Amino acid sequence: MTNVSNEIKEQLSLEQVVEHIRWSDGLVPAIVQDAKTRQVLMMAYMNRESLKLSLESGETWFWSRSRQELWHKGATSGNVQTITSLKYDCDGDTLLVEVKPNGPACHTGAVTCFHNEIVGLPEQSADQTSSDSSAATSSASSESRFEVLAELESVIAERERERPEGAYTTYLFDKGVDKILKKIGEEASETIIAAKNKDNDELRLEVSDLMYHLLVLLQERKLPLDDIMSELSRRHERPRRD
Repeated sequence: MTNVSNEIKEQLSLEQVVEHIRWSDGLVPAIVQDAKTRQVLMMAYMNRESLKLSLESGETWFWSRSRQELWHKGATSGNVQTITSLKYDCDGDTLLVEVKPNGPACHTGAVTCFHNEIVGLPEQSADQTSSDSSAATSSASSESRFEVLAELESVIAERERERPEGAYTTYLFDKGVDKILKKIGEEASETIIAAKNKDNDELRLEVSDLMYHLLVLLQERKLPLDDIMSELSRRHERPRRD
């Protein structure tokens, strides 16, 4: 039984870390968790090289078993994961990587890869199953409502990196923050007018335009949407004042 802490400390060299991990065919599963929300985001595999790159860069690197190559999470999507903590379990055969995600973890645009709920477990009573199923459906529905925002955030980040010719988002990034702010002002004004006219069809369109331009602004300022959601969550949890 080793007396070395299961948290990977800065003073441990890569060689020492590797010695405390039980590799299986040169790989070890790595569970990625959001450091703020504690939500499990994904599971992938690391080999010695990807672990070394993760430790050196401060961002997650993995080994793709299907492609047989290293991959840097977010290299193409922009949804990189900044590591805040890296630990191994008591048996040394699983890693826990706590991260600050810059966008969704799942390639589908979902925040987490674990978004498919299994309900109706045998030990549950019929009433519990029905209740839990409804709750799960409601939760899944609630999460899926906002998947489009995560997907749009990812697309906007890709547009900024690749700047495809003829794309409106490319035009905004090329013109800079002043142009983006001008568009936000215009869309905000048009939203107000639609609301004053009590035209919900027009309001729907204008709010959609406004939200899109706000996401462009967040990308230009490198402020993740997750930070906005976290701020809203913190405000919601604050005790109410009488």
